[in-house]
Amino acid sequence: MEDFVRGLPKAELHVHIEGTLEPELMFALAARNGVELRFGSVGELRAAYEFHDLQSFLDIYYEGAACLLHEQDFYDLTWAYLERAAADGVRRAEIFFDPQTHTDRGVPIATVIGGISRALEDGLDRLGVSSGLILCFLRHLSAEAAGETLQAALPHVGMLLGVGLDSSEVGHPPSKFTEVFARAREAGLRAVAHAGEEGPPSYVWEALDLLRVERVDHGVRSLEDEALVARLAAQQVPLTVCPLSNLKLKVVDRIEDHPIQKLQDAGLLVTVNSDDPAYFGGYVGDNYLALQRAFELDHSQLRDLAANSISASFLSDDDKAELLAELDAYVQAAT
Repeated sequence: MEDFVRGLPKAELHVHIEGTLEPELMFALAARNGVELRFGSVGELRAAYEFHDLQSFLDIYYEGAACLLHEQDFYDLTWAYLERAAADGVRRAEIFFDPQTHTDRGVPIATVIGGISRALEDGLDRLGVSSGLILCFLRHLSAEAAGETLQAALPHVGMLLGVGLDSSEVGHPPSKFTEVFARAREAGLRAVAHAGEEGPPSYVWEALDLLRVERVDHGVRSLEDEALVARLAAQQVPLTVCPLSNLKLKVVDRIEDHPIQKLQDAGLLVTVNSDDPAYFGGYVGDNYLALQRAFELDHSQLRDLAANSISASFLSDDDKAELLAELDAYVQAAT
């Protein structure tokens, strides 16, 4: 079953590239760039990945990001993720990045986008993984800062697929970013947003109505609002769910308590993703496997989750059809 799961052709729609920074690469980048870490060894750093909540995770997340200074650093980070993703059967990756994390340290946005984009191009040529890049605004910063970030990114808009919204959710509702999302849509960018992870269902409503998102990232707390569930089901708005992330950040106490099957039973379009896999204990294949073992999912149920990820992607209809055909051929051959 593990081989079947890892080989499933699938898309990953919720992964933060900065959250794929493994301790070994962090140490290598720190040494290359003369950045002093407060950890004496890779083992000590990995132990620090045992955090308690979203904020303690974000603290070490930003410390690791400080090692990313040059275009080659962003290339190496992205390439390492793509190799792991390809080994997990990922054929399409729509990747988040946080430019403000870097521009606030004096790293030009062109450096960030250039390094990531170059790796994504090589990922298609060398690994067969198509991709898109989604610029996320840090919601704990001001709407004005988000607007400045969008303005700085516009010269590179041809390298971008969309915009998103991430970082500390509570106290930073989507409505704060209505204007900048409108500007992004005018520039031809797609829209997604984190909502309903730690924040209430009202944040999901705002993401849909004010930011006009096409996907909701996380969204697990939507179950608390029957009217919201009915709307998400009727409109088939995809949720990019991250089970191991939810476990690590105490959204659920056990993987067996994860609401993914309740979401599916309610008719919602649910996808499985890794979020920040270096920190949350697993890449996308590990998330599929954790669900398979917890809920004893069969080949058909796993196929449906993979199909959801393809359908929820921003690929063209023709490309979706081609990838779905590849998925069905794979399942037929394996079963």
